Amino acid sequence: LTDAYSRKIVGFHVSDNMRVDSAVVALQKALDQKPTDAIVIHHSDRGIQDCSNDYVKLLKEHHALISMTINGDPYENAMAERVNGILKTELIAESYTDVREAMQHITRCITVYNFRRVHSSINYQIPHHVHVQKGPQIKRWKNYYKPRQQKRDELLEAHNSQPHNARQLHKMSTLVRINYICQPIPGLLFKTVNFF
Repeated sequence: LTDAYSRKIVGFHVSDNMRVDSAVVALQKALDQKPTDAIVIHHSDRGIQDCSNDYVKLLKEHHALISMTINGDPYENAMAERVNGILKTELIAESYTDVREAMQHITRCITVYNFRRVHSSINYQIPHHVHVQKGPQIKRWKNYYKPRQQKRDELLEAHNSQPHNARQLHKMSTLVRINYICQPIPGLLFKTVNFF
């Protein structure tokens, strides 16, 4: 689990399975070190572990707001994708002889990531240094999404131009579906937190 403010990995667990209990251990590690006055917004990609009863129960016990991607778009969970990419390409070995060896090496890799590696997205600082700071940070990243109004204008223009091709119709139906899903639904287990 990565802190969005500092890019520091605050919770992880090495296991030879993908069971929920492994994800809960990582989450508990992250929650154990959070400041008592911190408000937690947990964002995930709707993975089976993230949606499990035990995982959600732990989040609720810590009064965390739960946010999940809507359509599985990797850009909606870009930070997690980026962290995993850095670990896999720069630090973690391709294979290990056993779980113990993997745990020792991955723990060292995460220590390097958190305490030595500078990150361009946090203005070339080290995650741990940023993690102990407060206040706004200079962030450097690309926005891959078009501004909302520009996207709507393009879709409206595509709709009004004749004839409609299959791609235009797909884009319009996707926009309608996403707008519908974003509407609050009473009694829904997960609360979607949108930041625009």
